[in-house]
Amino acid sequence: MAKEENLIMQQDVIIVGGSYAGMAAALQLVRARRSVLVIDAGKRRNRFAAHAHGFLGQDGVDPAMIAQTARAQLEAYPTLTWTEDMAEAASGNKDAFAVKTVNGSRYDGRRILFATGVSDALPNVEGLAERWGRSVFHCPYCHGYELKQGRIGVIATGPMSVHQAQLIPEWGAVTFFTNGVVTLDDAVRADLVARKVAIEETPIRRLDGDADVILVDERRLAFAGLFTATRNTPATPIAAELGCAMAETPFGTQVQTDEMKETSVAGAFACGDTARVPHSVSLAVADGAWAGATIHRSLVF
Repeated sequence: MAKEENLIMQQDVIIVGGSYAGMAAALQLVRARRSVLVIDAGKRRNRFAAHAHGFLGQDGVDPAMIAQTARAQLEAYPTLTWTEDMAEAASGNKDAFAVKTVNGSRYDGRRILFATGVSDALPNVEGLAERWGRSVFHCPYCHGYELKQGRIGVIATGPMSVHQAQLIPEWGAVTFFTNGVVTLDDAVRADLVARKVAIEETPIRRLDGDADVILVDERRLAFAGLFTATRNTPATPIAAELGCAMAETPFGTQVQTDEMKETSVAGAFACGDTARVPHSVSLAVADGAWAGATIHRSLVF
C-alpha cells in the first residue's frame, strides 16, 4: 500500500472504479512506476455470481477471489493507493483533475480513468431480481455451458432479445418468452422455428423455484436457466457530469471513447463495461490493460 502522503499529493492517474477493468489499467500504470489512486465502492457487477467462466486461467473461480487476488497483487506496488470510497464528482481538465468522494475527500490527478462499470435495468418480472446472476443470466458464453444442454428460457426485453433467442440454442433447447414486449414478424418467426426455438407469447406472471416460469394462465415451465438482455447505463453519472460524450448501443448507453480509450474530454479516459460492448470479465480486463498503456503513453508524450 502506498504511504499516506500519497493521498494528498497529485496522482499521475485517478481510477474511478476498482473492479477488473480498473485494476487491469492500474497494473500497467504502477508497473511503469506511475502514481495511481484507485477509488472503489466495492460493488462489482458480478458480485451475485458464485463462479466466473470464460476467463482464461480463472475458469470456475469465485469472482470475489479473482478480485481479491488482483487487489493484493496491485497493493504490492509502492505507487498504488487504494481507497474504499465512492467518487461523486469530477472536475478540471488535462493535468489538473479533481475528484470528490461521498466521504468528503478530494483527490487531484493529471489523468482520470472511469472504470465504473454499469447498472443493469432488469425486466419487471416478479422474482427475477432475486435470481439475477444465479439462475438468470445475460451472457451465454459465461454461463451457458453449466446448464448442461438443458431447457433454457429467454425472456424478451427488446430487439436484442431476438438475437439472444437465435444464439442460445447452441447451449440447449430454447423457449422464447415474448412477454408482451416483442412482436415477431413472419421472417423472424420462421427463423426461430428453423432453429427449433419454441415461441411462448403468454405473458409471465412470476419466476419461482430455481428457474421456473409461471405464466398468467398458471402454467409452470421449468428450466435449467434463464437469459435476458438487460439495458445498461454507466453505474454512476460522474463521467457525463464531467462533460464526457455518451454513445447509444444496442445494449444501452456507454461512455464514448476513441481507439486510445480517451473520452471527449482531453485527459479523461474510460474502459471496461462502461465504455465498450459486449461485456465479460475477459473483455473488461483486456480493455483496462489497453487503457492503462494508452494513459501512460499520454503522460510520456
